[in-house]
Amino acid sequence: MRLDQFIAKHTEYSQQTARLLIAAGRVQINQQTARDGQQNIDRFTTVQLDDRLLQQQTALYFMLYKPGGYLSATRDPVHTTVTELFTEPLRQHLHIAGRLDRSTTGLLVLTNDGLWSRRLTEPGRRIPKVYLVSTAEPIAEHAAAYFERGIHLAREGVDTSPAQLQLLSPCQARLTIHEGRHHQVKRMFHAVGNRVVALHRESMGDITLDTSLVPGEYRPLSAPEVDSVRR
Repeated sequence: MRLDQFIAKHTEYSQQTARLLIAAGRVQINQQTARDGQQNIDRFTTVQLDDRLLQQQTALYFMLYKPGGYLSATRDPVHTTVTELFTEPLRQHLHIAGRLDRSTTGLLVLTNDGLWSRRLTEPGRRIPKVYLVSTAEPIAEHAAAYFERGIHLAREGVDTSPAQLQLLSPCQARLTIHEGRHHQVKRMFHAVGNRVVALHRESMGDITLDTSLVPGEYRPLSAPEVDSVRR
């Protein structure tokens, strides 16, 4: 929404009067005097008319070290959810950007910025997600080449993007994928005749799980981490 439209919507002034107020220097955007009535306003823009605060909402971005056994949901009648790890005032504002299975641990990102979270999780943007994978059986020698070619997911009728597999031990590897489809990592290993017994997400793009966190802890994302998604 444009600034002049925003003022007309949230005050008793008309859009024409709003333009005059802006021209007179009576409107501030994020503590700076606004001069452009065509400027776009989103829900995280602080808008003030004289001493009257019209809008102020802080954008929230957190990384959580998700423990196993917690459901990636904002609420559930049966299972404990990851939002219950946050303080009460925050819970009602946050949604999850890139869910994890209940048994999966590691990096989980939560925010109240829907546009930002879509940019982080949109498959077409090919943001790499890195997982530490433990398997029931030794990982087949051909698995890396198979993952690099892409694996057909029958349910969606699509092939996965090329994925990189780094073998760490006979039954453990680091896998980098560029989507985040339902049970994707488990389905990929099933396709090469193996079963995932433990899964841990280490990073999403430039956002890497903070090694100082323990399971259940969270911290705000830094400005560079937030901006890395916008680039």
